[in-house]
Amino acid sequence: MGTSRSKQEWLENKLEPALKKFPEREEHFLTTSGIEIEDVYAPDDREGVDYNEKLGYPGEFPFTRGVQPTMYRGRIWTMRQYAGFASAEATNKRYHYLLEQGQTGLSVAFDLPTQIGYDSDSPQAKGEVGKVGVPISSLEDMEILFKGIPLDKVSTSMTINSTAPVLLAMYIAVAKKQGADVSKLNGTIQNDLLKEYIARGTYIFPPRPSMRLTTDIFHYCARELPQWNTISISGYHIREAGSTAAQEIAFTLADGIAYVQAAIDAGLDVDEFAGRLSFFFAANTNLLEEVAKFRAARRLWATIMKDRFEAKDPRSMMLRFHTQTCGHTLTAQQPDNNVVRTAIQALAAILGGTQSLHTNSRDEAYATPSEDAVTLALRTQQLLAYESGVADCIDPLGGSYFVEYLTDSLEAEAKKYIDRIDELGGALAAIEQGFQQREIQESSYRTQKDIEGGNKVVVGVNKFVSPYPEIKGLLRVDPAEAEKQTKRLAALREKRDNAQVTEALNRLKAAASSTDNTMPAFIDCVEAYATIGEICDMLRGVFGEQKEILVI
Repeated sequence: MGTSRSKQEWLENKLEPALKKFPEREEHFLTTSGIEIEDVYAPDDREGVDYNEKLGYPGEFPFTRGVQPTMYRGRIWTMRQYAGFASAEATNKRYHYLLEQGQTGLSVAFDLPTQIGYDSDSPQAKGEVGKVGVPISSLEDMEILFKGIPLDKVSTSMTINSTAPVLLAMYIAVAKKQGADVSKLNGTIQNDLLKEYIARGTYIFPPRPSMRLTTDIFHYCARELPQWNTISISGYHIREAGSTAAQEIAFTLADGIAYVQAAIDAGLDVDEFAGRLSFFFAANTNLLEEVAKFRAARRLWATIMKDRFEAKDPRSMMLRFHTQTCGHTLTAQQPDNNVVRTAIQALAAILGGTQSLHTNSRDEAYATPSEDAVTLALRTQQLLAYESGVADCIDPLGGSYFVEYLTDSLEAEAKKYIDRIDELGGALAAIEQGFQQREIQESSYRTQKDIEGGNKVVVGVNKFVSPYPEIKGLLRVDPAEAEKQTKRLAALREKRDNAQVTEALNRLKAAASSTDNTMPAFIDCVEAYATIGEICDMLRGVFGEQKEILVI
């Protein structure tokens, strides 16, 4: 503690140089009453209050107040609406529409067969093609998906895990075909297998070979795609499975610790890759707890990277994150309430300092979002950005007695969980023992019991109820789309050079069976138009398949 770090010093040395990168954001910010809003408020704005090193200033360790000194004074968060359905053609059309509506980044949702390594014409894919995301079986599909979208001009996030190296290889191959400089590609691949074993279940291979594929991506991108975020360590699915806010922080950061250690064990220097790690959190409806959650996660991660892993580069200590509003809070009853829930959750993410944001649509409890619903979800972000005033001040809730108390409490609770996971041998060993799964199940059970008992109010569900409404305009996926997809696959297998495909798959098998980096072999395979099913079947033969961990 003490007063050694003044606000004036921070303004002159950090904020003012950073703001010069954003001349369009240098206008004065005023309230409706004409009160000028300062860039940031700090303890020395109040007489007799000391500077607090636990809080610091935005853009400085321990990053409690944000990872950038400018935050939204410099640039508004990326509005990245998650989308994918029916077919590559239909999804491409939706992307163009969203970009025209002011979306500033793409986020790809893949269907279940793509997520678990089956082609669209596989028996295992029947009934699931294009239902919860876009079907991508080959490079040809990926080319259609991004038709007319220059990949060197747009930031893309791909929510894909078990098949992450295959989809990243396809993305690289499309960029090369477009003539883009691959080293300038900007985006994120989720690539987070540990949370699949904890909460989501779309795994293919056992945890240890899956970790190897993750670190292969770290290695490859450090050299070839330096601006690419190589992993999005996800608390979102942990929260959606029923965890508390403290568990979401703890289990996510414990996974992050495991990935960092695996990369170091594979020979990477921590400052070589840690600056490209990103995180993905949920935003729930308890506004101030969620704000505190994001602040606590940033501070805890910064301390872990500095003290445990001895990172030297400040970027290695930054917890940069994407947020999605909570899908499990959306109700089929009174669906218009979902617009309000989403707005509150989005506000929590913004006040908590998110780098990018997806807002869920009002009709998601029924179907994949319709065009009207997704437009309203995007407008929710735009209203918050340009009309609410919450982006006008850097960390507007910093210093709130309640928010700081919640931040400290969540940090302490999350740290207890991380210490327990360390005692069990780390995240991977704890997963194999069912620890995180069991904790989430118990939390989920308690919440459901509270809802059913009326101790927790869900408006329209257990209080202020009304009859189910008739919902019009829902998006329906035409079964004919799956048929078209399987016909395209059959035509692809006829016209490609199948000898070249076999050679590429054999090179992948050799790389997977050795210690070689597998990414160049993945790129060879997709450029030969090997399908995702053929590639994953080859790897199933090398790595085996994961069976569900029984939690008792």
